[in-house]
Amino acid sequence: MTGAKIEALSAAAYEIPTDAPESDGTAEWNSTTLVVCEINAAGATGLGYTYASPAAVTVIGETLASVVRDRDCFAIEAIWRDMIGAVRNLGWRGVCANAISAVDNALWDLKARLLDLPLCDLIGRARDSVAVYGSGGFTSYDDGRLRQQLSGWVGENGCQFVKMKIGRRPEDDLRRVQVARDAIGSAELFVDANGAYTRKQALAFAEAFADIGVTWFEEPVSSDDLEGLRLLRDRSPPGMNVAAGEYGYEPFYFRRMLEAGAVDVLQADATRCCGITGFLRAAALCDAFGLPLSAHTAPAIHLHVACAAPRVMHIEWFYDHVRIERRLFDGAPALIRGRIAPQAGAPGHGLMFKRVDAESFAVKP
Repeated sequence: MTGAKIEALSAAAYEIPTDAPESDGTAEWNSTTLVVCEINAAGATGLGYTYASPAAVTVIGETLASVVRDRDCFAIEAIWRDMIGAVRNLGWRGVCANAISAVDNALWDLKARLLDLPLCDLIGRARDSVAVYGSGGFTSYDDGRLRQQLSGWVGENGCQFVKMKIGRRPEDDLRRVQVARDAIGSAELFVDANGAYTRKQALAFAEAFADIGVTWFEEPVSSDDLEGLRLLRDRSPPGMNVAAGEYGYEPFYFRRMLEAGAVDVLQADATRCCGITGFLRAAALCDAFGLPLSAHTAPAIHLHVACAAPRVMHIEWFYDHVRIERRLFDGAPALIRGRIAPQAGAPGHGLMFKRVDAESFAVKP
């Protein structure tokens, strides 16, 4: 099949409302935009996506499509390199990296479908399933919804880990974290400040959260503050992991973060870090530095690469993205006893886009 030429590439955006207003320590939102890319070659279609601005569709159509069309669909590494070169004057990071991610994810799916292989087997399977952590607990939730959501992931879905948002009202954070702890029993509790705290605030909260049994402190300070993250990593109580990396768009970001000793666990997001190719680079850096890796959000797109990357410890089962993936993709993974697994024998990542169901959310060009 090597030599099959890419015949067509298309992209579209879909804006899906949340089921209630949502916020974290530093942002508020009421909708999520899904950008879907499809690539055709040799009678097969590869599907990729990102969560990003509709501007990513413009980048794909006006800049990346001409790089991709008529190329050997198996030459993913060369196409990835050339897509990055094509956005040099636009800026690699941000929306361009999101756009490259959608295309790269579609290329990997296309290659696996043409070979009639599950994507994890094409990459090289390391495990048959991956643990997830239930993630939501938005700062906009009242105590009742916070309890219901987090306890549901533990009781109904068997999750061993759940995560909540903090940082919007620091004076209320300890009380909310205690509410969550009481709701989930012995499950591990993660908190995510989204960079809302100062260094000294974060240090004080780390000690207090440890007393409530928090084992994961995500972005206690801005992920751009590598010295601050290193301070938190060095001085946080034993048993508490400091995590960051979700805003990494390219391998150099991850390398700087690891060289600075800024995290106990690196996060990477294949819808942002230039796709599965970029995620595998982050995984290689974790191998080199001897640190674990966690996949940030978008569980359906991360499942196969997380089954292949040796140091992946879990995937974020993010409430917004789970809603969207279940609604708009056939083959989205089912959560069973706190883990997700690829469909047996399904080629590629096993997802099929439900175009008719998505049409009402389409963002008009």
